[in-house]
Amino acid sequence: MLDINPILLLATFVVFVSLIAVLNSWLYNPLLSFMSKRDEDIKKDLDKVGNNDDEINALNNKAETIVMNAKLEAAALREKVIADAKELVDSKLEAKRAELAQEYLEFEKSLSKAKKELTTDLLKQVPVFKEAVSAKFSQI
Repeated sequence: MLDINPILLLATFVVFVSLIAVLNSWLYNPLLSFMSKRDEDIKKDLDKVGNNDDEINALNNKAETIVMNAKLEAAALREKVIADAKELVDSKLEAKRAELAQEYLEFEKSLSKAKKELTTDLLKQVPVFKEAVSAKFSQI
């Protein structure tokens, strides 16, 4: 049957414990320290990415405020230019209206003058017309 040999059992136990001690110092501890260092590096990288996200968000917000301010300035400038253009057009329009009113007054004066001249010429011609009419009646 099976004999249990205490010396072999003790030797196997000593070899097993020494193998665990050697593996622990050479394999498991470096492996665990590498894994914990890797976890710490990952956490640091995630923190940096989080900080980068904060920086990116801050820069995006800053860019948005700059764009919004630029849009507001552009709108204000556009309104100012439109107001200046309207004012210029209104002044030119008013000047042209005044010029046309002056020309109209001059035209009315010349028209009334021509009317007076025509009426005076017609009044001067009335005796000639009377003679012509009386001559025609006398022929009939």
